[in-house]
Amino acid sequence: MSSLEYRTLGRSGIQVSRLCFGALTIGPLQANMTVEAGAAIIQEAFSLGVNFIDTAELYQTYPHIRRAIKAMDRQKLVIATKSYAYDKGTAEASLNMARKELDLDQIDIFLLHEQENEHTIRGHMEALEYFKSMKEAGILKAVGISTHHIAAVRAAAEIDEIDIIHPIINMTGLGIQDGSIKEMIEALETAHQRGKGIYGMKPLGGGNLIHDADQCFQFVLNLPFLDAVAVGMQTIEEVQANVMRFKGISIPKALQDKINTMPRRLHIDKWCETCGACIPKCSQKSLAIKNNILTVDPKTCVLCGYCSSYCPNFCIKIV
Repeated sequence: MSSLEYRTLGRSGIQVSRLCFGALTIGPLQANMTVEAGAAIIQEAFSLGVNFIDTAELYQTYPHIRRAIKAMDRQKLVIATKSYAYDKGTAEASLNMARKELDLDQIDIFLLHEQENEHTIRGHMEALEYFKSMKEAGILKAVGISTHHIAAVRAAAEIDEIDIIHPIINMTGLGIQDGSIKEMIEALETAHQRGKGIYGMKPLGGGNLIHDADQCFQFVLNLPFLDAVAVGMQTIEEVQANVMRFKGISIPKALQDKINTMPRRLHIDKWCETCGACIPKCSQKSLAIKNNILTVDPKTCVLCGYCSSYCPNFCIKIV
């Protein structure tokens, strides 16, 4: 039987399954699963060969992960997390929180969350230097950034302290904040050539490209510079199907039908600025601003995801 592919993240020496479990979707910001339910889905992924999980302080999924890995061989797992730390104090607090809530002495990868360009990275350099010192002390294995910006990828490629880059990438470029998919690919190729480990995010554009899932996954899997791809999964069936995709195995019709009939909804992130750019683009007239909050009418929304391409902050997802 085919097995999952494993790759080394750049020059970090960290070996990961090419399928990474994206933990955002199980937490309070989206599905809001119980610790037990979320842990069961993570454990299903691990049982099928996935050894890599991506989370963040913001996601509030440390308890789910802690439960999932409690009885597992820690040495076989790779855990990446992120925070908005900007100086030594906030970086130390974020690292201590991660270690305590995950019940781990060592964290594999710690990233500066949502960096935009060389200026934001430099503005967070004190935090980056702290994480570097923790790497030297053996508490971290690698440090880096996550980003939706091409400019940040270009900047990170030039900074020696950065081992790992976690960029948004999908076949349409949905969610890239400052350019095209072609430009993002060019920036990532350069970063890869300079030894950076690269694992992508949002291959389905936050669920907005789910109707073209097979093409979306084929696109990212054909990018040689992507060491791994973080995929948000909320059910055991999604885990099973995505493991098959990454193994190159056809998904049985019964399994795909079950996934296709899962209830889904349009999700508006809490950081939406209610600019209203999406409203006139909805042909179903499902979006409106009420009491300074963007709302969606689930009775008329057809989950086409078209509105998301007009959101300047990538706040609209299908979950």
